[in-house]
Amino acid sequence: MKLLLLVAAMSVMAFGGCENKSTNMQSEKKSETGVIQNMDNLQKVTFGSGCFWCTEAIFENLNGVLSVVSGYAGGHVLNPTYEEVCNGTTGHAEVTQITYDPSVITYDELLEVFWKTHDPTTLNRQGNDVGPQYRSVIFYHNDEQRQLAEKYKAELDKSGAWDKPIVTEISPLTNYFPAENYHQDYYNNNPNQGYCAFVIAPKLEKFKKVFKDKLKK
Repeated sequence: MKLLLLVAAMSVMAFGGCENKSTNMQSEKKSETGVIQNMDNLQKVTFGSGCFWCTEAIFENLNGVLSVVSGYAGGHVLNPTYEEVCNGTTGHAEVTQITYDPSVITYDELLEVFWKTHDPTTLNRQGNDVGPQYRSVIFYHNDEQRQLAEKYKAELDKSGAWDKPIVTEISPLTNYFPAENYHQDYYNNNPNQGYCAFVIAPKLEKFKKVFKDKLKK
């Protein structure tokens, strides 16, 4: 629960940018580290921090994260296509929906990764990726998530961790749709693609150095 101190203590990194149990055996699963995870206690968060290829590649490396699905959220069009979202007219943001085990990694820790791995002070932009679909946004799933996100956003602004005000949107999750299959696990499936090699790979390398104690083994 020390997100503010952790963020303020480190130099902020603006990584450049671009979905009822019957038996105990059914409700439990082993993680990659061998820790038993109670499948009934899993929770979800939905973050937008620029290109979802980048965000997905980061969060799927965290211990305690079971799945990361790239998708679209917050718009007014049902089942939008990637092309429609890229036009910037549907109101959707590119997001990743993260399923995690809170007994292994907490919401506070996920917020810490979110804040540190993109620039939350640029409106509708991450690096060279420009448009409302690339906005910084936390789509909360419940009131507890909303309260924590708003609390840390306010504290980070007051701390002066960034030179400019944080513009991250904090909104209830609406109209979430998984992205097309070819977007899922994009970096791992296309490591030699230009954007992956020259944008995502360096960003991922920085992330792994900062969060090496939270990575899957």
